[in-house]
Amino acid sequence: MNTYKAPLKDMKFVLFDLLKAERTYRELDLAAADRELSDAVLEEAAKFAETVLAPINADGDREGCRFDRDTGAVATPPGFREAYAQFVEGGWSGLTAPEAFGGQGLPESLACVFKEMIDAANLSWGNYPLLSHGATEALKHHGEDWQREAFLKPIVAGRWTGTMCLTEPHCGSDLGLLKTRAVPEADGSYAVTGTKIFITGGEHDLTDNIVHLVLARLPDAPAGVKGISLFIVPKLKTARDGSTGGPNAVRCGSIEHKMGIHGSATCVMNFDGAQGYLIGQPNRGLNAMFTMMNSARVAVGLQGLGLMDRATQNALAYARERLQMRAAAGAKFPDKPADPIIVHPDVRRMLLTCKALTEGARCLAYQATVEIDKAERAASPEARAEAELFLGFLTPIVKGALTEWANECAYHALQCFGGHGYVREWGMEQLARDARITTIYEGTTGIQALDLLGRKTLHTQGAGLKRFLGLIEALVAAEPDGEFSARLKDTAALWAAVTREIGGAAAADPDAVGAASVDYLFLSAYACLAYWWAESARVAQASGDAALAKAKLETARFYFDRILPRAAQHAAAIRGGSASLMALDAELF
Repeated sequence: MNTYKAPLKDMKFVLFDLLKAERTYRELDLAAADRELSDAVLEEAAKFAETVLAPINADGDREGCRFDRDTGAVATPPGFREAYAQFVEGGWSGLTAPEAFGGQGLPESLACVFKEMIDAANLSWGNYPLLSHGATEALKHHGEDWQREAFLKPIVAGRWTGTMCLTEPHCGSDLGLLKTRAVPEADGSYAVTGTKIFITGGEHDLTDNIVHLVLARLPDAPAGVKGISLFIVPKLKTARDGSTGGPNAVRCGSIEHKMGIHGSATCVMNFDGAQGYLIGQPNRGLNAMFTMMNSARVAVGLQGLGLMDRATQNALAYARERLQMRAAAGAKFPDKPADPIIVHPDVRRMLLTCKALTEGARCLAYQATVEIDKAERAASPEARAEAELFLGFLTPIVKGALTEWANECAYHALQCFGGHGYVREWGMEQLARDARITTIYEGTTGIQALDLLGRKTLHTQGAGLKRFLGLIEALVAAEPDGEFSARLKDTAALWAAVTREIGGAAAADPDAVGAASVDYLFLSAYACLAYWWAESARVAQASGDAALAKAKLETARFYFDRILPRAAQHAAAIRGGSASLMALDAELF
């Protein structure tokens, strides 16, 4: 009974009215992606998400993937393979890939709107093309010409899929500890041996061939992360001309039995002297892998956004229909035996929290995806570098905050259903289970926070932060007497001051950054949404759409009154320092 309807009106409002994407596309030589084409793409994308993916979501959760111990084969849930075939037939697999490799060359930001729809409709299914997109990016930027011909074109066509093989049983995020080895062969290939775990889509029945991008060490590699290389290891032996032979020495050893995303195969992959090819430079594998990783981190943020929206939609529909008690001010629907629960303040608190976080997060996520287009296609190296820097700043906020908010919104939405939310019939418990992984894979929230505060803020002298503070300053200057301007200005000042304080504390306290990082990520996220809610209210007022204008204004007021105060709480926690975190001896916990 859990449904999904793509919120096309708000998606288009954010992309085209707030972010002026059509103008950006013209500036980036993407004029073919005009409003008419973009609207057509999004309309068709919505149909695919709503009519193909959403109907198989619950069954995919119940059935899950099936593993054959004798053969190592994995079968996806009923309907997944057919949906993938329709995905490929519709040309969706190559939406943003270069035309030279069989793609359509459309903007990443346009495709990311589709990705939100996919993840809201069926998160498990969406994981398969997600990893293929990451492999496409790595091969496009780091592969040799023959590798792009042999491996990239079939992935773009959807005939093959890709994976990202990082984690090993003895090490999680500390990749410096990995043990997988790659030994040079006489023909220029490598024999790759090792075990990788938590490999999404490592084995499945959607395509015949799967291209694994595997981190491994060469025999003479230095220790730590400086000795890691990246290798292409296909499921089927693949020659340099792209022709395939028999099975490669790579096999799925098992699949994980997970809390959620049951339709997504999470595999243990065993490489036993498998044929592989070096991608990029020796011992520089992390450079290429982070191309995939950063793409995946924005993508996982979009997963959080999709789950937020679906949870909100279903809770809202239920709250409008469920009758229980009367409104405190008197019956709102006297012709009914009781009022719908949407009249009650606490239900409205939960629904408005979900709405404010979801619609604000959409602005922030789409902002990041537009920067992806600029980093890829801006006319000058300076403009591309500036976009890359700003994207680097936004990425951990998008990944960290949106996935945490997905869990919060799933919680509030389930709560709106009361006991009905806890049973499978209504589909809300699946959203809660599916959302939980998003804060973990592709780097936990703690890792995103350290990345944001350490590498993307302190190490850059706050370059990305200054860019966002500049947006806030410009909005406040344009509307000095605006309803939200004073609070927005105060939030920006708090954000800047706390950043300076952390930088000062870090000089004397090695734990200062780690102690502050997660609170800093949330302070940053709430400050970003404050800007976007003020801007959304402003733009909506000038839209000529009275309903949109009222909805955005009232939600912005709720955000500033009831959610933005969280930023001050995070600032207070940061100012508490590291002492109370580190003082207790480990054995006394």
